[in-house]
Amino acid sequence: HQLNFEVFTKAIQGFDKLKAAGKLSAEAHLLTVCDFSLSSNVKRLWVIDLDQKMVLFNSLVAHGKNTGDEFATNFSNTESSLQSSMGFYITDTTYEGGNGYSLRLLGMDKGFNDAALQRAVVMHGADYVSEEFAAAHKRIGRSWGCPAVPRALAQPIINTIKGKNCLFIYYPDQNYLASSEWLKA
Repeated sequence: HQLNFEVFTKAIQGFDKLKAAGKLSAEAHLLTVCDFSLSSNVKRLWVIDLDQKMVLFNSLVAHGKNTGDEFATNFSNTESSLQSSMGFYITDTTYEGGNGYSLRLLGMDKGFNDAALQRAVVMHGADYVSEEFAAAHKRIGRSWGCPAVPRALAQPIINTIKGKNCLFIYYPDQNYLASSEWLKA
């Protein structure tokens, strides 16, 4: 599945602004994009090396249980909502948790995802993120708000993007798109 050019453009805009604000290092060149306007049954996560101009990973990725079934429709920044949060994140450190090897995410959009750390919204692997699960249930499984990836890809993706890289969870929410400081011209 191809990354929509308009979504990529927004991701680059935010990446550049985060870099200019010192949230990313000057050497940062990895950009991860999750396009939650797409069906959860398609590979809607891309890890892009901007220096090499190549896609390193293209994967399935889950959204939150209360965000929607096959398609994401509802987002929240609230504790225990079991919903995904849209916006820009900075990847942080890894740890071994209840879902195995996981990556902490720091939400950069005030009011939209800045409670991610407190909510334990992290990237992790999950057995329910697979083409087999999608074939059996007409959609992949859903997380408690985390961008969960297939278990076999969790460690390679996390090890690639950990440590102050940019992750953008996109959804065409007009309120978010108009108010994110990282998308303002």
